[in-house]
Amino acid sequence: MAEIRARAIIVATVTVAFGLLVAALSAYTVARSSGDDNGRASDGIRASQVPLERRITDFTAGLDPDGGYLEPRRAERRDVADAVGLILDGHPDRAHPLLADVGFRLRTLTDTGTGRRYAELSDRTQDGPDPRGWARVYVDLSAPVRWSVQVPHPVSDADTERLGARVLLDSPGGVLVLAGAHRRAGDGDAADAAHRTDSVFDAVCDELARRGLPGVQLHGFADDSAPGRDVVASTGSGRAGRPDARRLASALTARHFSVCRAWVRSCPLEGRDNVQGRRAATEHVPFLHIEFARSVRESDARIGRAVAAIGTVTGRWARDDAG
Repeated sequence: MAEIRARAIIVATVTVAFGLLVAALSAYTVARSSGDDNGRASDGIRASQVPLERRITDFTAGLDPDGGYLEPRRAERRDVADAVGLILDGHPDRAHPLLADVGFRLRTLTDTGTGRRYAELSDRTQDGPDPRGWARVYVDLSAPVRWSVQVPHPVSDADTERLGARVLLDSPGGVLVLAGAHRRAGDGDAADAAHRTDSVFDAVCDELARRGLPGVQLHGFADDSAPGRDVVASTGSGRAGRPDARRLASALTARHFSVCRAWVRSCPLEGRDNVQGRRAATEHVPFLHIEFARSVRESDARIGRAVAAIGTVTGRWARDDAG
């Protein structure tokens, strides 16, 4: 009888140990799947919670007009754009190897303010002595993606990165595409993301336009470039965004901004040569090219009002199942 009890105790002990081992392995597997593209475990949900706006502005604070810029090859641009497409289609596991091949990192972050989860695609070289200055992308994982906000000239168009971050956080279902270098970095206009088709920034925007996602691109101008105007609103070279542009202009006017409407009269800085706008026009996708005066961008209160106005359009896009 004692022998039978001893065997029962041994069997029970082995069973418990085996159960604990399985649980540990399961936890390890989950941690790996939620970690970065090297499979390292993230530090858990608590560690992945970040104030996303501050994370974005901390990144752009390091962009310098004297910084370097390396023009990406076509295959490298395509890999990042394809990875964004895979994330939009719900396949981040398939995006990992594409990004790893071009030196990009994929993280999942939770914004502390909204509670929404975002995928962050970032260039690993940005942390080293020789950053390539390619791009950074944030994809909302909490809702179906319906629209994009694009910031091609962070820091150069001061505080447009802050505007872009707040627009992303204001409405669900967005993608933020952020240039990874100062506009004047590198040689000549190589890093001017709004006027070059050979950048990672442009490749990602092309992918979004190909999918029919409307976009708003944010720029900034010196106050004396358009005296008496706070905002220049345009649809670039296309017409598909006219109804949205009218809606946005009305929302801005209601919030006490003076708006030059490029579809009504000639305005400075209409963005008709903007390459992302041209691609959107080819795809018949709404594209809004919005320039904000420096006096708007240097005021936190006015930024808040501008974001609320843009939200009347992005919020509508977020609710539109047709994208």
